[in-house]
Amino acid sequence: MQIREGSDITLIGSGMMTSQCVEAAQLLALSGVSARVINIATLKPIDVNAIVKAAEETGCIVTAENHNIYGGLGSAVAEVLVEHFPVPMLRVGLRDCYGECGGNTELLHKYQMSPQHIAAAARSVLQRK
Repeated sequence: MQIREGSDITLIGSGMMTSQCVEAAQLLALSGVSARVINIATLKPIDVNAIVKAAEETGCIVTAENHNIYGGLGSAVAEVLVEHFPVPMLRVGLRDCYGECGGNTELLHKYQMSPQHIAAAARSVLQRK
């Protein structure tokens, strides 16, 4: 489900990370980057049409999930892209490590999953577009 219009890049989130993507899109807008935000509510079945449309229209994608990037949203989106419309992509989430307990904001910064980190990933992937 598309949450926000955008033409330069697509940020795809699931669960609580969708709101982090919206905040990242607002940060990107301050520097003139138009970021589309999509919420993916389920991995099975995944919304292939929304992902392919976003890839075609924006040309690059960043996924954000609040767990391991392997075998989750980022992997599922990557599978869709490689089969239908390959574009530059980065995944934001846990990098194959065990998480810790703590405050949400603190953990998002510690594991580089905050809106600022999502925006930084977006700027990085935009350079590969």
